[in-house]
Amino acid sequence: MKEYKRLLGYANPYLGSAVANAVFNILYAVFNVLSILIFIPTLGILFGTQPRVTEPPQFQGIGSIKNFIEQQLNYFITARAEQSDEVGALLAIVLLSGIIFLLKNTFRYLAAYALSFLRTGMVKDLQDHLYRKLLALPLSFSKQKRKGDLIARMTADVKEVEQSIINSFETLSREPFTILLVLASMLVLSWQLTLFVLLFFPVAGFIIARVGKTLKAQSLKAQQETGLLLSFFEETLGKLMVIKSFTAEPYFNQKFNRSTSNLREIMNRVIQRNAMASPLSEFLGVLVVLVVLWYGGSLVLKGDAALSPQEFMGYIGLFYTIINPVKFLTTVNYNLKKGRPALDRILEILDAKNTIVDPSSPQPFQFNREIEFQHLSFSYGESTVLEDFNLKVKKGETVAIVGTSGSGKSTLVQLLARLYDIQQGHLQIDGIDITAFSKADLRKHIAFVTQEAMLFNAPVIENIALGASNAKIETVKNAATDAHASSFIHTLEQGYETELGDDGNRLSGGQKQRISIARAFYKDAPILILDEATSALDTESEKEVQQALASIQKNRTTFIIAHRLSTVQNADRIVVIDKKKVAEIGTHSELLAKKGLYYNLIQMQTLSS
Repeated sequence: MKEYKRLLGYANPYLGSAVANAVFNILYAVFNVLSILIFIPTLGILFGTQPRVTEPPQFQGIGSIKNFIEQQLNYFITARAEQSDEVGALLAIVLLSGIIFLLKNTFRYLAAYALSFLRTGMVKDLQDHLYRKLLALPLSFSKQKRKGDLIARMTADVKEVEQSIINSFETLSREPFTILLVLASMLVLSWQLTLFVLLFFPVAGFIIARVGKTLKAQSLKAQQETGLLLSFFEETLGKLMVIKSFTAEPYFNQKFNRSTSNLREIMNRVIQRNAMASPLSEFLGVLVVLVVLWYGGSLVLKGDAALSPQEFMGYIGLFYTIINPVKFLTTVNYNLKKGRPALDRILEILDAKNTIVDPSSPQPFQFNREIEFQHLSFSYGESTVLEDFNLKVKKGETVAIVGTSGSGKSTLVQLLARLYDIQQGHLQIDGIDITAFSKADLRKHIAFVTQEAMLFNAPVIENIALGASNAKIETVKNAATDAHASSFIHTLEQGYETELGDDGNRLSGGQKQRISIARAFYKDAPILILDEATSALDTESEKEVQQALASIQKNRTTFIIAHRLSTVQNADRIVVIDKKKVAEIGTHSELLAKKGLYYNLIQMQTLSS
C-alpha cells in the first residue's frame, strides 16, 4: 500500500478540491437514496394502500426513525390529498421527485468538477517530478536505459496511472457514501432481509478477486513491451538515412511487426481480463437481486414480512441502486492491479539514487592557479578506463589530450564537470576538491563544445543563450560574431528568431558547430572543453570552425580532445594517454623528437591520409 500512499502524496496541494469532492459526493449519495425512497409513497397511492396521517408526527428517538420518516411522508401526502385529491398528491410527489433528481445530478457534476483539479494537478506534478528527476540523475542512468522506455514511463505509464489508479481514487471517494446510505436505508426498511442479502457479497467478492489475480503480471508485460516499442520507433526515426541507404526497410518492418504482435497478444489478455470485471460483477449483483426478489417477495405474499408491498418494491429499488457502486468498487481491484506495474516503473525512476550530490555546505568556486588530477581512477562497471592518472594544468594553459579510441579522453573531461564522479583519487581546482563545490557552481564555469553540436528545436537566440531566462540580444549577437556565425544567421528568414528544427537539422554541420561555439562564447566560462569539436566536419567547414575555436581559446584554460592530431599541434602541452595513464607529455616538437607513442600516432595518421 505504500506505493499508493506515495501517489496520494501528490494530492496534498489540492486538498481543497478533494474536500469539495467529498462534500458533493455525500450530498449526491443522500439525494441518490432519496430519489428511491420518494417512490414508496407514490406506489402506495397507486396501490391504494397509503395510510392517511392527519396530525404532524413527533420524533420519538433514533430507534423510531423509520416510522417517523414514513409518518412524515404520509402526513405530507394526506395534506396534499385533502387540498385537492390523490391525483394532486401524486403530482406533488412527482414534482418533489424531479427536484430531488435535479439536485442529485447537480451534486454529481459538482463532485466531478472539483475532482478534475485534483486529477489533472496530480498528473502534472507527477510528470514534472519525473522530468526533474531525469535531469538530476547522472548520465550513467540514462545511458543504461532505452530512450523510448523512458519516454514510455513519462507518457504511457503516467496515463495508465491516471486512468487506472487515480480514477480508482475517484470511485473510492464516491461509492462508499452511497453504499453506506443505501445499506442504512435498507436496514431501516428490513434488517432481516438486509442481513440475508449481505451473506452473498463475500462470495461475489471472492470470485471477482480470483478472476483478477493474473491481471497485474500481464499489465507489467504490456508496459515493458510498450517501452521497447517506443525505443525501437525512436531509434528508427533517428537513423532513417542509414536504414534507407542499406535498404534495410524489410528487416526493420519485420522487427517492428514482431514487437507490435507481442504487444497485441499481451494487450488482448489484459483487455479480456479487465473486460470480464464489469459483466461478472453485474451478473453476480443481478443474481443476488433475483434471489432477494424471490425470497422477499414470497414473504410479502405470504404476509410473513413486516414490509408493505410498496416498501418491498422500494427495497428492491434501493438494492438495485447499490449494485453499481458495489460493481465499481469491485472493478477498483482490477484497475489497481492493472495500474500498479505502471506506477512501479514510475517509482523506479523517482527512487533511483543520485550518486552525484552537492555538499551540505558548498564552497564558492574559485580558479586562480591550477587544475590537478591526483592518482585518479575510474571504471564503467567492470571496465577500468583510467587508473592512477596524474596531471596538472595551469590556468590559461591549452592542453591537448590524445590517445587511441576508448583510452578515456572524453571521460577525463566529463569527470572535471562531475558528469560522473571519480571512484579513487582526487580532482582539485586550486587545491580544493571539486566535490566541495555545488554542481551548478562548478558547471557554470565550464563550457563544452562537443563533436556533435547538440542543438534544440528552438530559435537561434535560445540555442545560443541556453539556460538563460532573460537573454540579451546584443550579447547573443556578439557571441555569434565571435564564433563566425552571424553571417549565416542573418540569411535565415527570421534571423535570431528562426526555429532550427529537431537537432538543428535546418543548418549544415559547420553552421551547427559554430552555433555551439557561440553558445560557449555566450557562457564566457574560464574553462573550455573542446571534445572532438571538428572531427565530423569537412575541410571547408573545419577551417571556418577552427578560426572560431582559435578566438574562443584566448584567456581560457582549454582542454582539447582530438583524433585529428593536426588540430592539436599548437597546444601548450600534449598529453598522450595509454594503458589508462599518462604515457607521454610535452609540446608537439618535443614529443616528435622522442619518437614514442605520439610520433607513432602521427605517422599512422600521415600514412592513412
